[in-house]
Amino acid sequence: MNVHLVNPSDNSFGTGVITPRWLFVLAAATPKSAGDPILVDESLEPIVPETIQPGDIVGISVHTGNALRGYKVGKMARARGAWVVYGGIHATLFPEEALEKGEAHAIVKGDGDIAWGRVVADCLAGNPARIYEGGRIEGNQFLAARWDLMQPDKYMWASVQTIRGCPKHCSFCSVWRTDGQQPRQRQFESVIDEIVNLRRLGFRFIALADDNFYPVTLTDLRLARQQNNLAKLGELTAIRAERFQLMEELAKLPKDMVFFTQITMEAGEDGEYLDAMRRANIKGALVGVEAVTPEGLKAVFKDWNYSGEALAKQLQTFKQHGVHVLGSFIFGLPTDKPATFDATVQMALKAGVTFAQFVMMTPFPGTVDFARWEKEQDKNPTMVGDVPITRYWMIPTEIRPKMFTPHPTMSSDEIRDRTQKVWDRFYNWSAIWQRSACTPNLRSRIAFIFLSKLYRQMYAGTGISTDSARRKKSKNWARWTARQCKKLFHATPMPELKSPEWTLRLPVPIKQVAQVASLAGNLQEATVPFVIIPEN
Repeated sequence: MNVHLVNPSDNSFGTGVITPRWLFVLAAATPKSAGDPILVDESLEPIVPETIQPGDIVGISVHTGNALRGYKVGKMARARGAWVVYGGIHATLFPEEALEKGEAHAIVKGDGDIAWGRVVADCLAGNPARIYEGGRIEGNQFLAARWDLMQPDKYMWASVQTIRGCPKHCSFCSVWRTDGQQPRQRQFESVIDEIVNLRRLGFRFIALADDNFYPVTLTDLRLARQQNNLAKLGELTAIRAERFQLMEELAKLPKDMVFFTQITMEAGEDGEYLDAMRRANIKGALVGVEAVTPEGLKAVFKDWNYSGEALAKQLQTFKQHGVHVLGSFIFGLPTDKPATFDATVQMALKAGVTFAQFVMMTPFPGTVDFARWEKEQDKNPTMVGDVPITRYWMIPTEIRPKMFTPHPTMSSDEIRDRTQKVWDRFYNWSAIWQRSACTPNLRSRIAFIFLSKLYRQMYAGTGISTDSARRKKSKNWARWTARQCKKLFHATPMPELKSPEWTLRLPVPIKQVAQVASLAGNLQEATVPFVIIPEN
């Protein structure tokens, strides 16, 4: 009997940009009695059906984009006599669909760090439950990944998670509904130990795969003080203090290490935080810009972002503090006009955004946008074959539309064509060469150019194009580019690197932190999130 963990994908590039972290976390969650699991990342190569034997356990994590492929893998595994278990955000939202369409024996909803062990034990006993509630575990329960089971030569970047959840409420995002708006933060010691293990293996580029690396804004702190909400202020200051302690420890790691993360635009107002990121070698961050007009920002419930000249200035602030921005923009909002596309790319170029992604509006399950769209479709359902458009992930990719919600003034093809032109303009050779000047040496500049082209091919060439021949050509080009990039990102392993010696910490309840803040008489300086217990 073997346990298999499968990351399904229709596109196999032979080389991965970033490690699919969940594979290696659930490997750590697999009971020792079941042996080391077999990990299959289909973004590298497709699964070989003959490796699945009767009595095996096959865990498959699905999000909306790969659900159809995941169901195909599950049906194949069940036909070969294996136990089939689904998890991930899509299975959490649609457990009955995974049970029916994916022929699952069991579903894990929510976090799998703890629940997965129960699933494996029940499958070994021959009586798995239909649904397992993984819930939202606390940060100190997050598992470190089993990187010893990884093939280091297959990935350019590794990934480590430091926090789950996001306090925002963007209409297009499901994170705040599935992972919650209460940030659940992992202790920095555990994070650093895991990063040290990765550097020993030869990884110096690490993605901090967080929902939001900036969970507490200056506005949040100001409002808590104004409301004299001691409990809330104690909670926020504890989270913020832990962030700074993490970055302080990151700064002590080998200087050749490079980190990348995801934050909200409001971090641009927090120079102290950005400076700490720079010292920690967090060189870049994906920042959700989404729209460049006030109307567009209001449409996605993100009106705390700036627009126009103020937007360009705030994006430039990141760079001034040494943090490069991967700007994320959405096209197809109801407020978009033909001129919006040119205005967006001009803004990205003017603001000095180092990388950018331009995505077409997609109503993802679990979001406000999806719920609103699904309700509208109930009145007059649109079908593609025998599949309702509100279940677009079940439509075969060769006939699946690129957009699903009608736009008041533009056709889907027009939005797709204009989006493709924006990608082409931002990632033309001249523009990439100019942006590559931000790198410290020629080798880094070459890596920047290759990574820029790879990013464009993987996310625009294979994603936006509707012509199958063009998609195949883009995929082949992406595979070649990925191989070249991998060589440039390779680092010499450091097996001698040691983790710091940590003191034991006991978490202090939030109420107690608030009491400390009150007794201190200075709410702004209440930053005591834990107590130190000396080692014996």
